[in-house]
Amino acid sequence: MQRMVKGLGLTGEDTGKVAAIVLPALVELVLSHLFTMVDTIMLGRSDMSAVAIAAVGLTNNPMNLVRAILIALNVGTTAGIAWSVGAGEHKSAGQIARNALMLNALVGLTASVILYTFAGQLVSFMGAQADTYDYARTYLRIVAVGVFPLSITFAITASFRGLGQTRLPMVYNILSNLMNVVGNYLLIYGKFGMPKLGVAGAAISTTCSQAVGLVLALGFMHAAFSRMHLSGDWRLRVTWLRRILNVGVTSMIEQLIMQVGFIIFARQVSGLGTTVFAAHQIGLSINGLTWMPGQAFGVAATTLVGQSLGAGQKRKAEAFVRLIHRMSMLVAVLMAALFLTCAPAIVSLYTTDEEVAALSAGVLRLIALGMPGICTQLPIAAGLRGARDTRFPLLASMAGIWIYRVMLAGPFIYDFGWGLTGAWMTIVLDQTTRALVVYARFRTGKWLHVGEKMEKRRKPV
Repeated sequence: MQRMVKGLGLTGEDTGKVAAIVLPALVELVLSHLFTMVDTIMLGRSDMSAVAIAAVGLTNNPMNLVRAILIALNVGTTAGIAWSVGAGEHKSAGQIARNALMLNALVGLTASVILYTFAGQLVSFMGAQADTYDYARTYLRIVAVGVFPLSITFAITASFRGLGQTRLPMVYNILSNLMNVVGNYLLIYGKFGMPKLGVAGAAISTTCSQAVGLVLALGFMHAAFSRMHLSGDWRLRVTWLRRILNVGVTSMIEQLIMQVGFIIFARQVSGLGTTVFAAHQIGLSINGLTWMPGQAFGVAATTLVGQSLGAGQKRKAEAFVRLIHRMSMLVAVLMAALFLTCAPAIVSLYTTDEEVAALSAGVLRLIALGMPGICTQLPIAAGLRGARDTRFPLLASMAGIWIYRVMLAGPFIYDFGWGLTGAWMTIVLDQTTRALVVYARFRTGKWLHVGEKMEKRRKPV
């Protein structure tokens, strides 16, 4: 740790702040994703195996599109609250939190209705085949109901993170995900007298766990009510929505561009057939784990950069990003080594199908090559967003996804005959490109002045 901090001008207290935010967020995100991986493993070891994995995989992109919108809004929430806390404006932080909760509730309710109503059309668009269509439609309709409670939980988590508090979200998210795993065991396989529902059982378990997660999050929020300054006007106000949307809209555009690109990419891969698409989903499930450390470090970057700049400490904000990036790269090296050496053992947890396992192991080795890009672009882009500089993360996503996953995926998969390997080569190139763009922006130092200019234009409340 001393080597990482050397030359940055940070104190032991500063590094303690990083650890206090990163460690609970890392535990929360990694365990939450591990529980999600268990979902896929359980389905992969059910009677339906590849069909079940592929069917649920077809719903991932529509669901991820909704999550992306919520995540973008909540990046704005975290950044806005962090700036207010850094500037000592605690009542403003409470106003932002209240407006974020109301905004998320409206977005979540709308998304639930749309996903439920158009479930069949969405999975057909994603390339559902005769053996997966009914399962995918049923799964999407059930999980659509859970989007509403999930959206409110997201807003509560973002508010806590803006305060620099990641331990409470860790607790309620882990508990809700643990319930999901138990529910999966009972309802997928029909244990302890419960009906054996397969894919539908997994969907019911997910939705119920999200409802429980909201109840727990509301309980923790109530306990921290005075600290979060939540008393007051709960109506949506333009002043506070602007503080959220200054960052959130650009982040939302970035997320929409990403998710549309992902959808086009997924449709191209689904054309390779159910077996290959199942292997692809296993790769995505494991690849999601590689994002968790970068996202945890990103939480710290957004919060600490926002708080530092809110207090007028630009050099400290830059030093925090440098330290967080160094820590993230260490994790990247360790995870890459794990995937290169243990790929067959890891994928054997998901499936007993030899063809699916062999394809998935090849994907993991490619994921290892993309680790430096993932662990660079996630924390640095998050630091830029904490400074309210959202334009370059947007440009990075546009360049990486649309050049590689959209424009080159088809030739790599079909024209060159590289199949699933070609698809994942485009993912590695995407991550590397995004990392280069945001790192180049970080090196200029211009991102440090973006939020300051916004604050000067903001009218006094």
